[in-house]
Amino acid sequence: MTDALAPPGPLSDTSQRSREHRSWYFYDWANSAFVTTTATVLFGPYLTAVAESAACGEAGTPQSPCHGDLSVLGLPIAAGSVAPYAVTFATLLSAVLLPLVGAIADRTSRKRHMLAGFAWIGAAAAACMFFVTGSNWALGVGLLVIATICLGSSLVVYDAVLVQIAHEDERDRVSSRGWALGYLGGGLLLAVNLAIVTLEPFGLSRGESVRVCLLSAGLWWGVWTIIPFRGLRDRPVTGAVEVTADGETPGMMRQAFGQLATTVRHARGYPQTLLFLGAYLLYNDGIQTVIYAASIFGNRELGLSEDVLIVAILMVQFLAFAGALLLGRLAERFGNISVVLASLVVWVLVVVVAGYFLPVGAVVPFFALAVAIGLVLGGSQALSRSIYSLLIPKGKEAEYFSLYQAAERGTSWFGTLAFGVAYQLTDSYRSAILVLIAFFVAGFALLAKVDMRRGIMTAGNELPARLRPEPPAPAEPGRRGGSRR
Repeated sequence: MTDALAPPGPLSDTSQRSREHRSWYFYDWANSAFVTTTATVLFGPYLTAVAESAACGEAGTPQSPCHGDLSVLGLPIAAGSVAPYAVTFATLLSAVLLPLVGAIADRTSRKRHMLAGFAWIGAAAAACMFFVTGSNWALGVGLLVIATICLGSSLVVYDAVLVQIAHEDERDRVSSRGWALGYLGGGLLLAVNLAIVTLEPFGLSRGESVRVCLLSAGLWWGVWTIIPFRGLRDRPVTGAVEVTADGETPGMMRQAFGQLATTVRHARGYPQTLLFLGAYLLYNDGIQTVIYAASIFGNRELGLSEDVLIVAILMVQFLAFAGALLLGRLAERFGNISVVLASLVVWVLVVVVAGYFLPVGAVVPFFALAVAIGLVLGGSQALSRSIYSLLIPKGKEAEYFSLYQAAERGTSWFGTLAFGVAYQLTDSYRSAILVLIAFFVAGFALLAKVDMRRGIMTAGNELPARLRPEPPAPAEPGRRGGSRR
Protein backbone atom coordinates (compact mmCIF):
# COMPACT_ATOMS: atom_id res chain seq x y z
CA MET A 1 0.00 0.00 0.00
CA THR A 2 1.46 3.34 -1.03
CA ASP A 3 0.77 6.75 0.42
CA ALA A 4 0.91 8.35 -3.03
CA LEU A 5 -2.39 9.88 -4.12
CA ALA A 6 -4.26 8.23 -6.97
CA PRO A 7 -5.73 10.40 -9.76
CA PRO A 8 -8.93 12.27 -8.83
CA GLY A 9 -11.30 10.00 -10.76
CA PRO A 10 -11.45 6.27 -11.50
CA LEU A 11 -8.10 4.81 -12.54
CA SER A 12 -7.50 3.94 -16.18
CA ASP A 13 -5.64 0.77 -15.16
CA THR A 14 -8.36 -1.90 -15.31
CA SER A 15 -6.61 -4.34 -12.99
CA GLN A 16 -5.97 -1.67 -10.33
CA ARG A 17 -9.55 -0.44 -10.59
CA SER A 18 -10.86 -4.01 -10.20
CA ARG A 19 -8.75 -4.45 -7.06
CA GLU A 20 -10.24 -1.27 -5.62
CA HIS A 21 -13.72 -2.47 -6.50
CA ARG A 22 -13.17 -5.72 -4.62
CA SER A 23 -11.78 -3.86 -1.61
CA TRP A 24 -14.76 -1.50 -1.65
CA TYR A 25 -17.26 -4.38 -1.75
CA PHE A 26 -15.93 -5.71 1.53
CA TYR A 27 -17.15 -2.76 3.56
CA ASP A 28 -20.72 -3.79 2.74
CA TRP A 29 -19.71 -7.30 3.87
CA ALA A 30 -18.20 -5.85 7.06
CA ASN A 31 -20.94 -3.53 8.34
CA SER A 32 -23.93 -5.67 7.34
CA ALA A 33 -23.18 -8.10 10.17
CA PHE A 34 -23.90 -5.33 12.69
CA VAL A 35 -27.03 -4.26 10.81
CA THR A 36 -28.52 -7.77 10.70
CA THR A 37 -27.33 -9.46 13.90
CA THR A 38 -27.35 -6.47 16.25
CA ALA A 39 -29.53 -3.65 14.96
CA THR A 40 -32.26 -5.71 13.29
CA VAL A 41 -32.62 -8.96 15.24
CA LEU A 42 -30.93 -9.30 18.63
CA PHE A 43 -30.15 -6.07 20.42
CA GLY A 44 -33.63 -4.53 20.56
CA PRO A 45 -35.23 -7.45 22.46
CA TYR A 46 -32.11 -7.89 24.62
CA LEU A 47 -31.95 -4.20 25.58
CA THR A 48 -35.67 -4.32 26.40
CA ALA A 49 -35.07 -7.27 28.73
CA VAL A 50 -32.22 -5.42 30.46
CA ALA A 51 -34.38 -2.29 30.88
CA GLU A 52 -37.24 -4.38 32.27
CA SER A 53 -34.85 -5.97 34.77
CA ALA A 54 -33.90 -2.49 35.95
CA ALA A 55 -37.51 -1.39 36.25
CA CYS A 56 -39.21 -4.52 37.56
CA GLY A 57 -36.41 -6.66 38.96
CA GLU A 58 -36.83 -9.19 36.13
CA ALA A 59 -37.55 -9.17 32.42
CA GLY A 60 -41.17 -9.39 31.38
CA THR A 61 -42.68 -11.95 29.03
CA PRO A 62 -45.38 -11.64 26.32
CA GLN A 63 -47.81 -13.24 28.77
CA SER A 64 -46.71 -11.10 31.73
CA PRO A 65 -45.09 -7.89 30.48
CA CYS A 66 -43.21 -5.49 32.71
CA HIS A 67 -45.08 -2.21 33.24
CA GLY A 68 -42.38 -0.49 35.29
CA ASP A 69 -40.86 2.89 34.47
CA LEU A 70 -37.28 4.14 34.38
CA SER A 71 -36.23 7.69 35.18
CA VAL A 72 -34.37 9.56 32.43
CA LEU A 73 -33.49 13.15 33.34
CA GLY A 74 -36.40 13.06 35.78
CA LEU A 75 -38.86 11.86 33.12
CA PRO A 76 -40.59 8.48 33.49
CA ILE A 77 -39.85 6.17 30.54
CA ALA A 78 -41.56 2.80 30.16
CA ALA A 79 -38.99 0.00 30.16
CA GLY A 80 -40.51 -1.45 27.00
CA SER A 81 -39.98 1.85 25.18
CA VAL A 82 -36.26 2.20 25.89
CA ALA A 83 -35.08 0.34 22.76
CA PRO A 84 -37.33 2.13 20.22
CA TYR A 85 -36.64 5.50 21.86
CA ALA A 86 -32.88 4.82 21.69
CA VAL A 87 -33.12 3.94 17.99
CA THR A 88 -35.21 7.05 17.32
CA PHE A 89 -32.76 9.32 19.15
CA ALA A 90 -29.75 7.82 17.35
CA THR A 91 -31.51 8.15 13.98
CA LEU A 92 -32.46 11.79 14.47
CA LEU A 93 -29.01 12.69 15.82
CA SER A 94 -27.47 11.03 12.75
CA ALA A 95 -29.68 13.14 10.50
CA VAL A 96 -28.22 16.28 12.13
CA LEU A 97 -24.56 15.19 12.15
CA LEU A 98 -24.17 13.40 8.81
CA PRO A 99 -24.23 16.53 6.60
CA LEU A 100 -21.32 17.88 8.64
CA VAL A 101 -19.47 14.58 8.17
CA GLY A 102 -20.05 14.78 4.42
CA ALA A 103 -18.84 18.38 4.23
CA ILE A 104 -15.60 17.44 5.99
CA ALA A 105 -15.13 14.28 3.91
CA ASP A 106 -15.23 16.27 0.67
CA ARG A 107 -12.44 18.47 2.01
CA THR A 108 -9.97 15.70 2.80
CA SER A 109 -7.89 13.45 0.58
CA ARG A 110 -7.82 10.78 3.32
CA LYS A 111 -11.28 9.33 2.83
CA ARG A 112 -10.22 5.74 3.46
CA HIS A 113 -8.80 6.78 6.85
CA MET A 114 -12.03 8.60 7.65
CA LEU A 115 -14.09 5.58 6.59
CA ALA A 116 -12.03 3.17 8.66
CA GLY A 117 -11.94 5.48 11.67
CA PHE A 118 -15.72 5.70 11.91
CA ALA A 119 -16.01 1.96 11.24
CA TRP A 120 -13.56 0.96 13.98
CA ILE A 121 -15.14 3.26 16.58
CA GLY A 122 -18.57 1.89 15.70
CA ALA A 123 -17.28 -1.68 15.75
CA ALA A 124 -15.71 -1.14 19.18
CA ALA A 125 -19.03 0.17 20.51
CA ALA A 126 -20.85 -2.81 18.97
CA ALA A 127 -18.40 -5.29 20.49
CA CYS A 128 -18.69 -3.63 23.91
CA MET A 129 -22.41 -4.48 23.92
CA PHE A 130 -21.11 -7.78 25.32
CA PHE A 131 -20.77 -5.94 28.65
CA VAL A 132 -24.42 -4.83 28.77
CA THR A 133 -25.72 -7.10 31.54
CA GLY A 134 -27.97 -7.08 34.55
CA SER A 135 -29.82 -3.78 34.72
CA ASN A 136 -27.21 -1.64 32.92
CA TRP A 137 -29.56 -0.42 30.20
CA ALA A 138 -27.93 3.06 30.04
CA LEU A 139 -24.67 1.53 28.79
CA GLY A 140 -26.63 -0.29 26.09
CA VAL A 141 -28.33 2.92 24.97
CA GLY A 142 -25.04 4.82 24.82
CA LEU A 143 -23.30 2.11 22.82
CA LEU A 144 -26.22 1.83 20.40
CA VAL A 145 -26.19 5.58 19.76
CA ILE A 146 -22.42 5.61 19.14
CA ALA A 147 -22.52 2.57 16.84
CA THR A 148 -25.48 3.93 14.85
CA ILE A 149 -23.92 7.36 14.29
CA CYS A 150 -20.57 5.83 13.31
CA LEU A 151 -22.28 3.44 10.90
CA GLY A 152 -24.11 6.29 9.17
CA SER A 153 -20.96 8.43 9.04
CA SER A 154 -18.90 5.62 7.54
CA LEU A 155 -21.58 4.96 4.91
CA VAL A 156 -21.52 8.61 3.82
CA VAL A 157 -17.80 8.30 3.07
CA TYR A 158 -18.18 4.80 1.62
CA ASP A 159 -20.88 5.86 -0.85
CA ALA A 160 -18.82 8.88 -1.91
CA VAL A 161 -15.84 6.63 -2.66
CA LEU A 162 -18.00 4.77 -5.23
CA VAL A 163 -17.85 7.84 -7.47
CA GLN A 164 -14.04 7.92 -7.22
CA ILE A 165 -13.42 4.27 -8.11
CA ALA A 166 -16.10 3.49 -10.72
CA HIS A 167 -16.84 5.04 -14.11
CA GLU A 168 -20.42 6.01 -14.90
CA ASP A 169 -20.97 2.82 -16.92
CA GLU A 170 -19.78 0.69 -13.98
CA ARG A 171 -21.81 2.19 -11.16
CA ASP A 172 -24.85 -0.11 -11.35
CA ARG A 173 -22.69 -3.23 -11.42
CA VAL A 174 -20.28 -2.13 -8.68
CA SER A 175 -23.03 -0.86 -6.37
CA SER A 176 -25.07 -4.05 -6.87
CA ARG A 177 -22.12 -6.29 -6.09
CA GLY A 178 -21.44 -4.35 -2.90
CA TRP A 179 -25.03 -4.71 -1.71
CA ALA A 180 -25.04 -8.38 -2.69
CA LEU A 181 -21.89 -9.14 -0.73
CA GLY A 182 -23.32 -7.24 2.24
CA TYR A 183 -26.45 -9.37 2.31
CA LEU A 184 -24.37 -12.53 1.97
CA GLY A 185 -22.00 -11.60 4.81
CA GLY A 186 -24.76 -10.37 7.06
CA GLY A 187 -26.81 -13.48 6.36
CA LEU A 188 -23.95 -15.88 7.08
CA LEU A 189 -23.15 -14.40 10.48
CA LEU A 190 -26.84 -14.07 11.32
CA ALA A 191 -27.38 -17.76 10.54
CA VAL A 192 -24.51 -18.73 12.86
CA ASN A 193 -25.73 -16.40 15.60
CA LEU A 194 -29.33 -17.56 15.41
CA ALA A 195 -28.06 -21.12 15.78
CA ILE A 196 -26.07 -20.07 18.87
CA VAL A 197 -29.06 -18.31 20.43
CA THR A 198 -31.37 -21.22 19.67
CA LEU A 199 -29.07 -24.06 20.76
CA GLU A 200 -27.31 -22.23 23.65
CA PRO A 201 -24.11 -24.32 23.27
CA PHE A 202 -21.29 -24.87 25.79
CA GLY A 203 -23.66 -24.40 28.72
CA LEU A 204 -24.36 -20.77 27.86
CA SER A 205 -27.59 -19.19 29.03
CA ARG A 206 -29.88 -17.39 26.59
CA GLY A 207 -28.56 -14.00 27.68
CA GLU A 208 -24.93 -15.10 27.47
CA SER A 209 -25.55 -16.52 23.99
CA VAL A 210 -26.97 -13.18 22.83
CA ARG A 211 -23.98 -11.30 24.30
CA VAL A 212 -21.54 -13.58 22.45
CA CYS A 213 -23.42 -12.89 19.21
CA LEU A 214 -23.29 -9.13 19.79
CA LEU A 215 -19.54 -9.41 20.35
CA SER A 216 -19.12 -11.41 17.13
CA ALA A 217 -20.95 -8.74 15.08
CA GLY A 218 -18.67 -5.99 16.39
CA LEU A 219 -15.52 -8.02 15.76
CA TRP A 220 -16.73 -8.95 12.26
CA TRP A 221 -17.34 -5.29 11.41
CA GLY A 222 -13.94 -4.18 12.67
CA VAL A 223 -11.78 -6.98 11.25
CA TRP A 224 -13.25 -6.99 7.73
CA THR A 225 -12.89 -3.19 7.52
CA ILE A 226 -9.12 -3.77 7.22
CA ILE A 227 -9.64 -4.89 3.60
CA PRO A 228 -11.12 -1.61 2.28
CA PHE A 229 -8.69 0.38 4.41
CA ARG A 230 -5.73 -1.42 2.85
CA GLY A 231 -7.13 -1.77 -0.67
CA LEU A 232 -8.58 1.67 -1.42
CA ARG A 233 -6.38 4.58 -2.46
CA ASP A 234 -6.49 8.19 -1.35
CA ARG A 235 -7.28 10.80 -3.99
CA PRO A 236 -6.79 14.57 -4.10
CA VAL A 237 -9.68 16.84 -3.24
CA THR A 238 -11.76 18.19 -6.13
CA GLY A 239 -14.28 21.00 -5.93
CA ALA A 240 -13.42 22.15 -2.38
CA VAL A 241 -10.51 23.56 -0.41
CA GLU A 242 -8.61 20.70 1.23
CA VAL A 243 -8.52 20.43 5.00
CA THR A 244 -5.30 18.78 6.11
CA ALA A 245 -4.82 16.66 9.21
CA ASP A 246 -2.71 19.34 10.88
CA GLY A 247 -5.21 22.14 10.21
CA GLU A 248 -6.92 23.82 13.14
CA THR A 249 -10.13 22.12 14.16
CA PRO A 250 -12.19 25.34 14.45
CA GLY A 251 -11.15 26.29 10.90
CA MET A 252 -12.08 22.86 9.60
CA MET A 253 -15.50 22.97 11.24
CA ARG A 254 -16.16 26.52 10.07
CA GLN A 255 -15.27 25.67 6.47
CA ALA A 256 -17.35 22.52 6.58
CA PHE A 257 -20.43 24.34 7.87
CA GLY A 258 -19.95 27.02 5.22
CA GLN A 259 -19.67 24.45 2.45
CA LEU A 260 -22.76 22.64 3.74
CA ALA A 261 -24.80 25.84 3.67
CA THR A 262 -23.68 26.43 0.09
CA THR A 263 -24.65 22.90 -0.92
CA VAL A 264 -28.13 23.20 0.56
CA ARG A 265 -28.57 26.56 -1.14
CA HIS A 266 -27.36 25.34 -4.52
CA ALA A 267 -29.20 21.99 -4.42
CA ARG A 268 -32.14 23.82 -5.94
CA GLY A 269 -30.05 24.09 -9.09
CA TYR A 270 -30.27 20.31 -9.54
CA PRO A 271 -34.02 19.67 -9.85
CA GLN A 272 -33.65 16.12 -11.19
CA THR A 273 -31.43 15.22 -8.24
CA LEU A 274 -33.99 16.56 -5.78
CA LEU A 275 -36.81 14.83 -7.66
CA PHE A 276 -35.03 11.49 -7.39
CA LEU A 277 -34.22 12.10 -3.73
CA GLY A 278 -37.89 12.75 -3.00
CA ALA A 279 -38.90 9.57 -4.84
CA TYR A 280 -36.29 7.53 -2.99
CA LEU A 281 -37.35 8.79 0.42
CA LEU A 282 -40.94 7.75 -0.28
CA TYR A 283 -40.42 4.26 -1.66
CA ASN A 284 -37.49 3.46 0.63
CA ASP A 285 -39.66 4.38 3.62
CA GLY A 286 -42.19 1.85 2.35
CA ILE A 287 -39.47 -0.79 1.93
CA GLN A 288 -38.05 -0.27 5.41
CA THR A 289 -41.50 -0.39 6.98
CA VAL A 290 -42.37 -3.66 5.22
CA ILE A 291 -39.15 -5.18 6.55
CA TYR A 292 -39.85 -3.86 10.04
CA ALA A 293 -43.49 -4.95 10.06
CA ALA A 294 -43.03 -8.38 8.44
CA SER A 295 -42.27 -10.24 11.66
CA ILE A 296 -45.08 -8.50 13.57
CA PHE A 297 -47.52 -9.21 10.74
CA GLY A 298 -46.43 -12.84 10.44
CA ASN A 299 -46.64 -13.47 14.17
CA ARG A 300 -49.71 -11.47 15.22
CA GLU A 301 -51.87 -11.56 12.08
CA LEU A 302 -50.92 -14.92 10.58
CA GLY A 303 -50.10 -16.77 13.77
CA LEU A 304 -46.70 -18.00 12.55
CA SER A 305 -44.10 -19.23 15.03
CA GLU A 306 -40.73 -17.61 15.73
CA ASP A 307 -38.97 -20.52 13.97
CA VAL A 308 -40.89 -19.81 10.77
CA LEU A 309 -40.04 -16.10 11.01
CA ILE A 310 -36.34 -16.86 11.53
CA VAL A 311 -36.29 -19.04 8.41
CA ALA A 312 -38.04 -16.26 6.46
CA ILE A 313 -35.48 -13.68 7.65
CA LEU A 314 -32.61 -15.88 6.49
CA MET A 315 -34.34 -16.52 3.15
CA VAL A 316 -34.62 -12.78 2.56
CA GLN A 317 -30.94 -12.24 3.44
CA PHE A 318 -29.57 -14.85 1.05
CA LEU A 319 -32.04 -14.18 -1.76
CA ALA A 320 -31.21 -10.45 -1.53
CA PHE A 321 -27.65 -11.47 -2.46
CA ALA A 322 -28.88 -13.08 -5.68
CA GLY A 323 -31.47 -10.38 -6.28
CA ALA A 324 -28.94 -7.55 -6.12
CA LEU A 325 -26.79 -9.26 -8.75
CA LEU A 326 -29.81 -10.07 -10.92
CA LEU A 327 -31.24 -6.56 -10.88
CA GLY A 328 -27.76 -5.16 -11.53
CA ARG A 329 -27.55 -7.28 -14.70
CA LEU A 330 -31.05 -6.24 -15.76
CA ALA A 331 -30.12 -2.58 -15.26
CA GLU A 332 -27.28 -2.94 -17.77
CA ARG A 333 -29.82 -4.03 -20.37
CA PHE A 334 -32.96 -2.07 -19.53
CA GLY A 335 -31.65 0.90 -17.56
CA ASN A 336 -31.52 1.44 -13.81
CA ILE A 337 -34.62 3.65 -13.57
CA SER A 338 -36.74 1.11 -15.44
CA VAL A 339 -35.57 -1.76 -13.22
CA VAL A 340 -36.25 0.17 -10.00
CA LEU A 341 -39.72 1.08 -11.30
CA ALA A 342 -40.39 -2.59 -12.00
CA SER A 343 -39.18 -3.51 -8.50
CA LEU A 344 -41.69 -1.05 -7.01
CA VAL A 345 -44.48 -2.84 -8.85
CA VAL A 346 -43.31 -6.07 -7.17
CA TRP A 347 -43.33 -4.34 -3.77
CA VAL A 348 -46.94 -3.22 -4.33
CA LEU A 349 -47.93 -6.78 -5.27
CA VAL A 350 -46.25 -8.10 -2.11
CA VAL A 351 -48.23 -5.69 0.06
CA VAL A 352 -51.52 -6.41 -1.75
CA VAL A 353 -51.09 -10.19 -1.47
CA ALA A 354 -50.16 -9.92 2.22
CA GLY A 355 -53.04 -7.60 2.99
CA TYR A 356 -55.82 -9.32 1.07
CA PHE A 357 -54.97 -12.90 0.20
CA LEU A 358 -52.50 -14.43 2.66
CA PRO A 359 -54.41 -16.89 4.87
CA VAL A 360 -53.77 -17.38 8.57
CA GLY A 361 -51.15 -20.04 9.31
CA ALA A 362 -50.06 -20.25 5.66
CA VAL A 363 -46.34 -20.99 5.88
CA VAL A 364 -45.64 -21.73 2.20
CA PRO A 365 -47.31 -18.57 0.81
CA PHE A 366 -45.49 -16.54 3.49
CA PHE A 367 -42.19 -18.03 2.30
CA ALA A 368 -43.18 -17.20 -1.29
CA LEU A 369 -43.55 -13.55 -0.28
CA ALA A 370 -40.16 -13.74 1.44
CA VAL A 371 -38.68 -14.93 -1.88
CA ALA A 372 -40.23 -11.99 -3.74
CA ILE A 373 -38.99 -9.52 -1.10
CA GLY A 374 -35.48 -10.96 -1.18
CA LEU A 375 -35.23 -10.74 -4.96
CA VAL A 376 -36.14 -7.03 -5.13
CA LEU A 377 -34.79 -5.79 -1.78
CA GLY A 378 -31.06 -5.61 -2.44
CA GLY A 379 -31.38 -4.64 -6.09
CA SER A 380 -33.74 -1.71 -5.51
CA GLN A 381 -31.42 -0.32 -2.83
CA ALA A 382 -28.22 -0.88 -4.81
CA LEU A 383 -29.54 0.69 -8.00
CA SER A 384 -30.93 3.65 -6.04
CA ARG A 385 -27.40 4.34 -4.78
CA SER A 386 -25.88 4.16 -8.26
CA ILE A 387 -28.63 6.36 -9.77
CA TYR A 388 -28.04 9.03 -7.14
CA SER A 389 -24.27 8.87 -7.70
CA LEU A 390 -24.82 9.95 -11.31
CA LEU A 391 -26.95 12.94 -10.33
CA ILE A 392 -24.60 14.68 -7.87
CA PRO A 393 -21.97 17.26 -8.86
CA LYS A 394 -18.30 16.32 -8.84
CA GLY A 395 -16.35 17.30 -5.76
CA LYS A 396 -19.47 17.24 -3.56
CA GLU A 397 -20.02 13.47 -3.46
CA ALA A 398 -19.77 13.05 0.31
CA GLU A 399 -21.91 16.10 1.01
CA TYR A 400 -24.68 14.93 -1.28
CA PHE A 401 -24.49 11.37 0.02
CA SER A 402 -24.72 12.80 3.53
CA LEU A 403 -27.97 14.48 2.47
CA TYR A 404 -29.04 11.09 1.07
CA GLN A 405 -28.33 9.35 4.37
CA ALA A 406 -29.56 12.18 6.58
CA ALA A 407 -32.80 12.68 4.68
CA GLU A 408 -33.42 8.93 4.81
CA ARG A 409 -32.94 8.91 8.59
CA GLY A 410 -34.92 12.09 9.10
CA THR A 411 -37.98 10.72 7.26
CA SER A 412 -37.72 6.99 7.96
CA TRP A 413 -40.34 7.18 10.70
CA PHE A 414 -43.21 8.21 8.40
CA GLY A 415 -43.86 4.65 7.25
CA THR A 416 -43.80 3.14 10.73
CA LEU A 417 -45.99 5.99 11.99
CA ALA A 418 -48.55 5.39 9.22
CA PHE A 419 -48.47 1.65 9.94
CA GLY A 420 -48.99 2.22 13.68
CA VAL A 421 -51.80 4.77 13.24
CA ALA A 422 -53.58 2.55 10.72
CA TYR A 423 -53.48 -0.37 13.13
CA GLN A 424 -54.74 1.78 15.98
CA LEU A 425 -57.69 2.98 13.88
CA THR A 426 -58.61 -0.39 12.35
CA ASP A 427 -57.29 -2.93 14.87
CA SER A 428 -56.05 -4.93 11.86
CA TYR A 429 -52.50 -5.50 10.66
CA ARG A 430 -53.86 -6.28 7.20
CA SER A 431 -55.34 -2.80 6.91
CA ALA A 432 -52.18 -1.31 8.39
CA ILE A 433 -49.87 -2.93 5.86
CA LEU A 434 -52.10 -1.89 2.95
CA VAL A 435 -51.49 1.76 3.90
CA LEU A 436 -47.88 1.30 2.73
CA ILE A 437 -49.05 1.03 -0.88
CA ALA A 438 -49.26 4.84 -0.87
CA PHE A 439 -45.49 5.13 -0.30
CA PHE A 440 -44.68 2.87 -3.24
CA VAL A 441 -47.19 4.50 -5.59
CA ALA A 442 -46.06 8.03 -4.73
CA GLY A 443 -42.39 7.02 -5.06
CA PHE A 444 -43.13 5.38 -8.42
CA ALA A 445 -44.89 8.52 -9.70
CA LEU A 446 -41.96 10.78 -8.79
CA LEU A 447 -39.30 8.37 -10.03
CA ALA A 448 -41.05 8.04 -13.40
CA LYS A 449 -40.63 11.81 -13.85
CA VAL A 450 -36.85 11.80 -13.35
CA ASP A 451 -34.99 12.73 -16.55
CA MET A 452 -31.68 10.93 -16.06
CA ARG A 453 -29.98 12.41 -19.13
CA ARG A 454 -30.82 15.97 -18.12
CA GLY A 455 -29.94 15.35 -14.47
CA ILE A 456 -26.55 13.83 -15.26
CA MET A 457 -25.63 16.62 -17.65
CA THR A 458 -26.77 19.31 -15.20
CA ALA A 459 -24.54 17.76 -12.52
CA GLY A 460 -21.59 17.90 -14.94
CA ASN A 461 -21.09 14.13 -15.15
CA GLU A 462 -20.52 11.94 -18.19
CA LEU A 463 -23.49 10.11 -19.66
CA PRO A 464 -23.36 6.31 -19.38
CA ALA A 465 -23.17 4.57 -22.75
CA ARG A 466 -26.86 3.57 -22.71
CA LEU A 467 -27.92 7.24 -22.42
CA ARG A 468 -25.61 8.66 -25.07
CA PRO A 469 -27.28 9.64 -28.35
CA GLU A 470 -26.72 7.30 -31.25
CA PRO A 471 -24.03 8.60 -33.65
CA PRO A 472 -25.45 9.72 -37.00
CA ALA A 473 -25.35 7.09 -39.72
CA PRO A 474 -22.71 7.71 -42.38
CA ALA A 475 -24.07 9.33 -45.51
CA GLU A 476 -24.61 7.04 -48.50
CA PRO A 477 -22.28 7.50 -51.47
CA GLY A 478 -23.63 10.09 -53.82
CA ARG A 479 -25.70 11.85 -51.11
CA ARG A 480 -25.09 15.12 -49.29
CA GLY A 481 -27.40 16.60 -46.73
CA GLY A 482 -30.00 13.90 -47.40
CA SER A 483 -30.65 14.82 -51.10
CA ARG A 484 -29.24 13.32 -54.27
CA ARG A 485 -26.94 15.52 -56.26
